[in-house]
Amino acid sequence: MARAADALLLLSFGGPEGPEDVLPFLENVTRGRGVPPDRLTEVAEHYLHFGGVSPINACNRAIITAVEARRARTGFDLPVYFGNRNWHPMVEDTLAQMAADGVRSALVFPTSAWGGYSGCRQYDEDITRARAAVGPEAPELMKLRHYFDHPLLIAAFADAIHAARETLPAGRAENARLVFTAHSVPIAADNAAGPPAGGGNLYSRQVAEAARLCATATGFGDYDVVWQSRSGPPQVPWLEPDIVDHLEALPDKGFDAVIVCPVGFVSDHLEVIWDLDNEAATKAAELGIAFARAATPGTDDRFAELIVELVAEHLRATPPRRLGEVPGYGCTVDGALCAVGCCEPVRRPSGRRQD
Repeated sequence: MARAADALLLLSFGGPEGPEDVLPFLENVTRGRGVPPDRLTEVAEHYLHFGGVSPINACNRAIITAVEARRARTGFDLPVYFGNRNWHPMVEDTLAQMAADGVRSALVFPTSAWGGYSGCRQYDEDITRARAAVGPEAPELMKLRHYFDHPLLIAAFADAIHAARETLPAGRAENARLVFTAHSVPIAADNAAGPPAGGGNLYSRQVAEAARLCATATGFGDYDVVWQSRSGPPQVPWLEPDIVDHLEALPDKGFDAVIVCPVGFVSDHLEVIWDLDNEAATKAAELGIAFARAATPGTDDRFAELIVELVAEHLRATPPRRLGEVPGYGCTVDGALCAVGCCEPVRRPSGRRQD
C-alpha cells in the first residue's frame, strides 16, 4: 500500500573530510567496542595516506545533487536530506533539522544495498536512535528496500566491468579473471543474517546473487566471489577468501590479468581505495598480474534513477523491479517488511565496518 512522505533522507556511514577529523571519526565508528588506541592509529594512517579525506561524503553529496535534478520531473518533488551514522552531518542533527522544517514523515535511502546486520539492521538502529534523540517531534521514517538486484544497479556495474576490461594491456584482456569483492563479516554474523525462519546467510547469498547477475550481464561464464577489509582477532572466522590471498592463487591457474569489481560497495570510500586500489593493486603488480578495478555505481546517472524509482515504488505502490531470486526485504518488496529478530547483532571483534 502506498504511503505519503514529506522528504527523502539519504542515510550513510560517513567519513572524515580532513586530517583533524580522522581519529574522532574512527572513535565514533568503534565506540563501545573496546578497540585499542594503537589499532585506531594504524587505521588512521590509511586515511592520512589520502590526506585524511574519505571520498564517501563527496560521493553522497553528488548523489543527492543528481537525485534533486531528477525529482521534479517524476511528480514528487521531495526535499532531500543527508545524514550519517559516524560523521557530520550526523543523522541526529539532520533529523532535528527535518523536524524544524516541518517534515512529519520521510523515506530513508541507505547507502547499502544489502541485508545483514551492518548493511541493513544497523541503519534501522540509526533511525531509532535519531528519533529518540529528537523526541516527540521527530518525523516518522521508513527505510526503503534492499536493492542489490535492481536492474539499474546491475547495468551500472556491468558497464563498469566492461570499461575496466578496456584498460587492460592488449593481449591480456581476453584471459582476464573477473573477481567480485564485498566487505567481509564474521561468519557468525552472516549466519545470523536474515529473518529467523529464512535460513541465514542473507548477506553472502545476496552478494553471490548480485555477482551472478553482473557476470551474466557482461558475458562471463566463470568468475570468483571474494572478500575484503576483514579485521579483528585472526582466530575469529570471517568470510573468505580475502582478495589479496586470492590474487596470489591466480598465476598458478593460468591468469595474468584480473578485473576486480567491488560489487559490495555502491560508492568509493576508504576501504575501496585503500584495500583495492592500494593493497590489491600492489599485490597484483608484485605477481605480474595486470589489474583493473571496476568503478562503483554511485556516480553513475543510473544510481540516482534507481533512488527515484525506489521512492516511486513507495509513493505510487508500483511493483518493484528485481532481477534476482534471493530474498530482499524492506518496505515495498512484495509487502515483506523486515521480520522481528531479523539480522540480530552478534558479538563482533573490533575493526572497521562497511559503508
